[in-house]
Amino acid sequence: MLSENKNLYSTKRLVEVAQKRGHEVIVINTLRCYMNITSRKPSIHYRGEILPAFDAVIPRIGHSISFYGASVVRQFEMMNVFCLNESVAITRARDKLRSLQLLSRKGIGLPVTGFAHSPDDIEDLVKMVGGPPLVIKLLEGTQGIGVVLAETRSAARSVIEAFLEMKVNIMVQEYIRESGGADIRCFVVGNKVIASMMRQAVPDEFRSNIHRGGTGKSVKLTSEERKTAVQAAKIMGLNVAGIDILRSQRGPLVIEVNASPGLGGIESSTGKDVAGAIIEFIEKNAKPGKTRTKGKG
Repeated sequence: MLSENKNLYSTKRLVEVAQKRGHEVIVINTLRCYMNITSRKPSIHYRGEILPAFDAVIPRIGHSISFYGASVVRQFEMMNVFCLNESVAITRARDKLRSLQLLSRKGIGLPVTGFAHSPDDIEDLVKMVGGPPLVIKLLEGTQGIGVVLAETRSAARSVIEAFLEMKVNIMVQEYIRESGGADIRCFVVGNKVIASMMRQAVPDEFRSNIHRGGTGKSVKLTSEERKTAVQAAKIMGLNVAGIDILRSQRGPLVIEVNASPGLGGIESSTGKDVAGAIIEFIEKNAKPGKTRTKGKG
């Protein structure tokens, strides 16, 4: 397992379940891996030793190390090791704009989203997403960090101008008022939603992330919501994914795809053995060289 911190809930749960099912698990700090990139025999080194052949790799790659983490996963793929989520799928999901473009091409429901580079285009950008209130997001943000609700046109312009001045990439989205500060995390493993929870923002806060103080509870999905979540994960190429959706008057809208979703909130809110489902999926699918992209695309 690739994880920066072996004491994280998700890492510990996956190790615990795998060991109970008779597997040997080694937790490796992703950032301590270094690679020998060669045509004949690519290898990965760790703390002065060459890593042995593994049956499977579980990437738990944090947003802050996406580039390096994906390169380590890619190296395992070059060595014909089965990776639970492949490097290409991880990089697709980590780029919020890229992921929305891919979902849009396949007809997945999305909030109206704008992306621009020049301050001269701000007025039309705001108009494009239906005007204020609107949501402004950093493309590199995570856990609700870098997400701002602008309730007036002047506030929207000020925030967008500030972000553009800082040379950071942002996108602007319509505000789905009817969602009432709640979203739904659908946890997909393989071709199934195995658990789902509704996350509700605290008063005076529109971000529903558990890390922002939001609360989670088990929720029953509609068939359309379930289908949307499974399709979104499939389009990204992810075997395991957290698909976040909003309930709107025009149906479910995907707002984010997470390639390394945490297990703590979803397991405590639903009582489902999510870790067990992930290990079971690996047992059924881990075969040498069984990767769809082999690091390409």
